[in-house]
Amino acid sequence: MGKRKRLSAELIKEQRKSVAFAKLTNIPSSPRKMRLVADLVRGKEVFLALGILKFSNKSAAAVLEKLLRSAIANWEAKNDKRAENGELCISIIHVDCAPMLKRLRPAPQGRGYRIRKRANHVTLIVDTIENVKNNKA
Repeated sequence: MGKRKRLSAELIKEQRKSVAFAKLTNIPSSPRKMRLVADLVRGKEVFLALGILKFSNKSAAAVLEKLLRSAIANWEAKNDKRAENGELCISIIHVDCAPMLKRLRPAPQGRGYRIRKRANHVTLIVDTIENVKNNKA
């Protein structure tokens, strides 16, 4: 590894130490369905977002709720204090495509219809509301 690459890698590691995040990979639902739920909670305060996810009818909401609880626990572990109401918010949440499983389904007259089983990766970053406001300004 070159010197410039090592320096930039160390800089990224230092930035990651102050950020609490949670990642979930290969969730067996389409990214489009997950993005619908992620858009509901993007930028919201974490306890408000937990309430929204708990009472949502979508199956992706249960997965995101568990991921958000994990991110909150990671923030509490890094900062050695409990998350209070109104202190944390979801600063970044993004949903990416995972590799597709491709299958063939028998169809009439010797044909085969393609089935694409989609999956996604979700990254959720939690930060204090003051830090998010300072970064936007």
